[in-house]
Parts: sequence; structure tokens; C-alpha cells
Amino acid sequence: MADEAMVGATDHAHEEFHPDWSIYWKVALFLVVVTAVEVSAYYIPAWGNSWIYVPSMLIMSGVKFAVVAMFYMHLKYDHKLFRALFTGPLMVATLTLIGLLFLFSKLVVKLGLLS
Repeated sequence: MADEAMVGATDHAHEEFHPDWSIYWKVALFLVVVTAVEVSAYYIPAWGNSWIYVPSMLIMSGVKFAVVAMFYMHLKYDHKLFRALFTGPLMVATLTLIGLLFLFSKLVVKLGLLS
């Protein structure tokens, strides 16, 4: 009988927070707004021809990726180990790609540092 009480106590200790529908529609609305800004930026010639176009699109895409990973992949509410297993290799891959862009002079030419 004491074992049953212990099992019931451990079940409640492992309950996790699960978001309800109000969180998901707010996240979806945020993603729609950011996507609308990205699409409108493509059609605004002054923004599309400026130096800020590519960095702003990369930042908005990164923010959308992070929001989708946090909420729709449930990484925000998951154990910290799973977050580390996801974000660690992602950071290594990102830094590797940036290093390769510098190595092959693709990023330097776009920033205007190379004549």
C-alpha cells in the first residue's frame, strides 16, 4: 500500500506545463506578422536595395526559427538536456557555416570589406 502512495506522488512530481490554445494563436499571429514584414520587404525597392536587407531577413528568419523550435517543437517546456542537445549542434553548424563564408570570401564581399 505504501508503494502505491509513492507511485502516485512521483506521478505528480513529473507533471509538466503544457500551453493552452491561447499561447499557440499568439505565436501563430506573431509568425504571420513577421512573415508579412519579410514579404513586404521584398516588394519595397528602398529596403531591397539597401545594405540592411540581407541582415534583416536573416535576423527575422532566425527569430521565426527560434519561435517555432521553442513552441511548436516544445523545446521551451522540455528538459534542459534536450534543449542543449538541440542548440549545441545548431550553434556548431552555424559557426562552421559563417567560418566557411569567410574562408571562401563570400561574406567579406557582401559586407564591403574587400575591394
